[in-house]
Amino acid sequence: MIGLLQRVSEASVTVDGEVTGAIGHGLMVLVCAEKGDTEREADALLAKLLTYRVFSDDAGKMNRSVTDVAGGLLLVPQFTLAADTRSGTRPSFSPAAAPEDGRKLFDHVVRQARERHGIVETGRFGADMKVALINDGPVTFWLRIDPLRVAA
Repeated sequence: MIGLLQRVSEASVTVDGEVTGAIGHGLMVLVCAEKGDTEREADALLAKLLTYRVFSDDAGKMNRSVTDVAGGLLLVPQFTLAADTRSGTRPSFSPAAAPEDGRKLFDHVVRQARERHGIVETGRFGADMKVALINDGPVTFWLRIDPLRVAA
């Protein structure tokens, strides 16, 4: 599983002119399932997202998580994060999970996030989404949970 997280002052997703999700201060996370990912990787990614320390403490150090600051979490499905760009000028999406698998894992992350975190909004899987955000910092991190690295 891949998560591209951005610390934001605000972020929103619009589909066909309708806002499907919007948050204020928090994390906007592009979420991608790769071939071989399971709920175990999805759970590990979510655990990391909720505890990743990207918000400043009183001393200005990144020591607080989105949970610590009670920030919003905007989860946006994006299979293109799995693109193989190592050769040529056109990306290959063969590393991405099949659409039905990607949808199941994204929905799983959303369900689990809603059980564990206060403010959870989402984009819409498979839709043409317009994402707007104000990156705070800017602060952006690429997180990857490799199926081989998740403890049983």
